[in-house]
Amino acid sequence: MTLRNILLGATMLCAATTPAYAFAQDADASADTATTNDDAEYGNEIIVTATGRSQIAQDVPIALSVVGGEQLANAGISDIRGLRQVAPSLQVTTGQSSATGVVLRIRGIGTAGDNPGFEPAVGVFIDGVLRARAGVALADLPPIDRVEVLRGPQGTLFGRNTSAGALNIITQKPSFDLGGYAELSYGNYDEIEAKAGITGGLSEAVALRLDGGYHKRDGYIKDANSDRRFNDVDRWFVRGQALFEKDDVSLRIIGDYAKTDEQCCGAINTNSGFLIAPNPADINTVLGFAASNVIQAFSANPLLGGAVGRIGIVRPFDAKSRTMATSPNRDLSEKVKEWGVSGELNWNLGDVTLTSITAYRDWKALRNQDIDFSGLDRAYRDGYRTGLTDFTQEIRFNGSAFDGGLDWLVGGFYLNEKTTLTDRVRFGTQADQFVDGIFNALTAGQPGLPAQGLQLYGTLGPLVPVYGGVPLPRTPNGGGQVADQYSVKTEAFALFTHNIVNFTDQLSLTLGLRYNHENKDIKANLNSVVPACSFLQSPGAAAYRAGLGARFPLVYLYACNPTVNSEFNGNYTGDRSENEFTGTAKLSFKVTDDVLLYGGYDRGYKSGGYNLDRGSFDSVLLGGNGAQITDLEFGNETADVFEVGVKSNFGHAFQVNASLFHSTFKGYQNNAFEGTRFVVRNFDKVISQGVELDTIIRPVSDLTFQFGYTYLDTEVKDPLAGSDNGKPLTNSPRHVITSAMTWTPQISSSVGGLVHIDARTNSDSNTLNSPLGVPFTKNDGYSIVNARVGLNFNDNKFGIEAYVENLFNKYYNITSFPVPEQGTSFAVYPAPPRFYGVKLRASF
Repeated sequence: MTLRNILLGATMLCAATTPAYAFAQDADASADTATTNDDAEYGNEIIVTATGRSQIAQDVPIALSVVGGEQLANAGISDIRGLRQVAPSLQVTTGQSSATGVVLRIRGIGTAGDNPGFEPAVGVFIDGVLRARAGVALADLPPIDRVEVLRGPQGTLFGRNTSAGALNIITQKPSFDLGGYAELSYGNYDEIEAKAGITGGLSEAVALRLDGGYHKRDGYIKDANSDRRFNDVDRWFVRGQALFEKDDVSLRIIGDYAKTDEQCCGAINTNSGFLIAPNPADINTVLGFAASNVIQAFSANPLLGGAVGRIGIVRPFDAKSRTMATSPNRDLSEKVKEWGVSGELNWNLGDVTLTSITAYRDWKALRNQDIDFSGLDRAYRDGYRTGLTDFTQEIRFNGSAFDGGLDWLVGGFYLNEKTTLTDRVRFGTQADQFVDGIFNALTAGQPGLPAQGLQLYGTLGPLVPVYGGVPLPRTPNGGGQVADQYSVKTEAFALFTHNIVNFTDQLSLTLGLRYNHENKDIKANLNSVVPACSFLQSPGAAAYRAGLGARFPLVYLYACNPTVNSEFNGNYTGDRSENEFTGTAKLSFKVTDDVLLYGGYDRGYKSGGYNLDRGSFDSVLLGGNGAQITDLEFGNETADVFEVGVKSNFGHAFQVNASLFHSTFKGYQNNAFEGTRFVVRNFDKVISQGVELDTIIRPVSDLTFQFGYTYLDTEVKDPLAGSDNGKPLTNSPRHVITSAMTWTPQISSSVGGLVHIDARTNSDSNTLNSPLGVPFTKNDGYSIVNARVGLNFNDNKFGIEAYVENLFNKYYNITSFPVPEQGTSFAVYPAPPRFYGVKLRASF
């Protein structure tokens, strides 16, 4: 991406929605976000609670961005994925599942991979309660007071430690004044979204609130073999709150329930298997070319289980058409149920304030998947079930001493989590034909072999000789994992303290320390039925196996894929325990009342765990030491971050914040697909460094320009990391610019207006570091522009708005992956197209 394009993106709308400011809140918003009298006209002095106490955002020596509730509404953001449009250092991607494959990255650092054994590097907290995985927090959001985006490790501020950052989401509380709202939107793809809520006081001490919403939209990815659509939206939620406030005590109780029933997530084969010339010295290119042709031929051959006219791989590849080939008898259904209750107690004990947050959450997902990503019925996932139950307890005490010279906080956190997974990866109706086709392509015309090639299962008919003279036992439809069951119990305990020493009114030192203890117990019961796999592992097949392996070593993996390898059947148990200290030390100096300088060090940490995938085991027949529970284990991740920054106000109408950071991550957890299996690797070292800039210009109270810029340089430093070594992390563009303009003119005494435009510009980036895959999966620099215009009436009690997302219908790859068992075939998850519609709202 050229400098000209970067500057063009910067000036296109002038300014970003990421600084630590938000628009003035509604009159009934919580006092946490109240503005001072001097700044009420401009709404600059926003109060945040990211440090466990109320502070002005501009006085907090943390790289912190705040997005207010009105700002979120103006931008049309309904879930955490939309936050990337307003925060340049935040990247949100969705892979093969919106329930389990969501990745949050801050400063390029995140935890990738569709595996519930992975904990996120970026934590999500809603009203102080941890959402244990990013996908768990993906449901549509209720009315929001503000979102605080904290960049860098967190551990002395929040209950659960994170190594890269946190999203602290604060929803609107119940109000003692009677009020309510209703919203209805309709858009293209038959989108319907409805939200409503009511709040009010039962007495002088008790107030209630009830919110609910429903959201439905047709899918934007087309199935080449039917009229089905994928990547639709079909979800609803309900959320109730009770607030008790009396004297020095407040208690807020929240209960919520959410449900989704969708088809997600479609991926498009890039045709790379056809386009990369087979190189005899590189078996992957040979396999890629062979597999692509086999899929294309067999999927439309009724004699081999296909259907006339069925498309194996959509050709030619046209990303913008968003058309994928899937097996007609498989789907991508994804159903999620989530509920939880929490209680937050705040008790003023005089010089000390007690805060207690108790929560229980239950989350379950049920998925099906066509995992060969083609119209050929090779393999599928059937009834994949995963669940999380979390009990958390956080207690904090904070106060001041020495006449304000010390602002202290001490606390403790407890987590009891149970993760369950039942995986069913199974072979489809054309599984054996696919392997025979691949083997035949590899053997045809080879010296010393029949000219017509060989086959293994005998599915190609009597004219093609069978290797060894005896066909492999056929795979029954549905063969594979009967049910691989995993259960991981996590107990985590932490003690933390976060203290601010005020030497003078201008000079302060922040010191934080956290002790972490983690213990994880795993149980696994694995059962797979693959007749060919059992035959190849039998003592009588030694000569057959040796001859096959000597000349065609990879073919064994096709007949006995590690994900379903019956050698690994059995019961396994294991446990791991770890202890770690983390902390922070930062010095801040107020040059003037409007300029703050700060700098310091943060130590971050994320615990290790278990990869819940039998593909990580070592096969004895391939030279390994056999299946052991330690094969699934991966180590913890630590971060050492140095940062300096400045926060400043110039005449109330202009603010600018900047930070410079350098982060070293050791043991960086990476989940990568290696052709036939997902494997977790702890990279030796990953560097993330760069510059962040946030500005706001508000010449008058109804016109705001915002700008954010992130320069990011990441690098993997690990000789064992393969093609990733020496390369930037995937999905970490070097330059990101976010910009926005919001104009809310008062047209007459009873009519107001809204004009909002925002944009995110990314420079070039890779979604995959494979040298062969980069040309097919990389993203050139692009910009996503959203817009919203509207009118409101009768003091904003009624309103109508028109909106558009991705105004210029820009295409980009969300992420990508090498397609299983298909050599150099790569697939991409496509970006959403242009969405537009109209919204009606009313409130009282």
